Amino acid sequence: MSSSGGSESGIRLGLKDNWPQFALLILINAFVGGMVGIERTVVPLIGIEEFKIGSTTLVVSFIASFGVVKACANLVSGNLGDAWGRKRVLVLGWLAGLPVPFMIIWAPSWKWVIAANALLGINQGFAWSMTVIMKIDLVGPKSRGLAVGLNEFAGYLAVGVTSYLTGYLALAYGLRPVPIYLGVGYAILGTVLSVLLVRDTREHVRLETAGHARQASPMSFREIFLLTSFGDRNLFAVSQAGLVNNLNDGMSWGIFPLFFASFGLAVDRIGILKAVYPAVWSILQVATGPLSDRWGRKGLIVGGMWVQAAGLALTGATSHFEWWLIGSLLLGIGTAMVYPSLIAAISDASHPSWRARSLSVYRFWRDLGYAIGALSAGLIADAFGFSAAIISIGALTFISGAIVAVLMHERAANSANSSQKASPTVE
Repeated sequence: MSSSGGSESGIRLGLKDNWPQFALLILINAFVGGMVGIERTVVPLIGIEEFKIGSTTLVVSFIASFGVVKACANLVSGNLGDAWGRKRVLVLGWLAGLPVPFMIIWAPSWKWVIAANALLGINQGFAWSMTVIMKIDLVGPKSRGLAVGLNEFAGYLAVGVTSYLTGYLALAYGLRPVPIYLGVGYAILGTVLSVLLVRDTREHVRLETAGHARQASPMSFREIFLLTSFGDRNLFAVSQAGLVNNLNDGMSWGIFPLFFASFGLAVDRIGILKAVYPAVWSILQVATGPLSDRWGRKGLIVGGMWVQAAGLALTGATSHFEWWLIGSLLLGIGTAMVYPSLIAAISDASHPSWRARSLSVYRFWRDLGYAIGALSAGLIADAFGFSAAIISIGALTFISGAIVAVLMHERAANSANSSQKASPTVE
C-alpha cells in the first residue's frame, strides 16, 4: 500500500510506511477481543449453573452493564484521544481491564460479575476505540476499509478462538477458574505492549488535516453528536444500523448459550457454535473491508443486515446443531459485510479534525445496542421463550437494513480529497 504525503518530521501516511505500528496495534486488538471472548461461552452458564439464577433477564444483566459502560466510554474516547493522545487512552483502557478476569474467577456473587463487566466496558470502549482510530490515522484516507477490516479481523478472531477454547476448557476443568486464565494473559500482555511499544498518532492526524482539500469549521462536541446521530442522513443510517448490529450480537451473547443448553447441548459444542460466528466474521472482514473501499459501503451494509436476519431466523426456528451451525455461519457472514463498512462510512463523512469524535458518537450508539439487545431479548425470552426472542431480534435487524437502503446515499469511498468527506450535508 503506497504512502501519501509526508512532513519534515518524517511522518507519512500509508500502510507501507507505518506497518510496524499497524501490526503491533493488530496484535494488541487481538488481546482486546480475547477479553470479551473469555465470556462468550461460559459466563451465562456460570449464572445459571453456579449462581442458580432463574431469570433470563437477570442472567443477561452482565451484558447490559458492559454495553452501557462501553457505550459511554466510546462517547468520551474520541474527545480524550484528541485531548490526551491516543496512547494514553489506550493504556487507561488496559488498566481498567486488568482486574476483570480476577473478579470473574473469584466472584462470590453475580454482582461481582456485573461489576467486572462494567470495567470490561471501559477496557473495550477505550482500548478497542483507540486501536481502530490509530489504524485509521496511520493509513490515511485511501485505505480506511482495509484498516478497519484488519483491526476487526484481529479482535473478533480472538473472540472466536477464545470462545472455543473456554468451552473446551470448561468441559475438561469446569466453568471456573481455568477457562478465565486466558483473560489474565491477555490483560497483562495488552497492558505491557501498550505502555512500552505503542507510539501516538496525533501527528498523522495533523498531517492529513493539513493536506485536506477543505478545512472544517470548528465544531463543538454537541454539534458533532447531533450531526452524527440525527443531522446527516448517512450518519444517521449508519448509527442506527450499528446499534441494531450490536443489539443482535448482545442477544446472541446472552441468549444463544442458554437456548442451546435448553436442548441438552454440551458446553464444548456450545463453544463451537459461539466460536463460528465471530471467527467467520473476523476472517471475512479481511476481504469485506477492502471491498467496501472499491464497491462502496451501502450495498454491503444492507446485504449484511439481511443476511444476519436470515441467520437469526434460521437459528430461532430450528432445534438441531447442524441448522444452528448454518445460522451461525450466516450471522458471521452478514456481520463481516456490515462491520468494517459501517466504521469506514462514518470516516468517509467526517473531517479528519473531528473524525475521532464522530467515530466515538457512532460507537456510543452501536455499543448501546449490547445493553438494549440483551435486556429486550431477556424480557422476551422470559415471557415467550428463547425462540421468540431470537426471531424478534432477527426481524428488527431486517428492518434496520431496509432503513439503510432507503436513507443512505453512497459516497465516493476511495477519493482521498473528496469535499463530501470534509463537510457532510445536514438534512
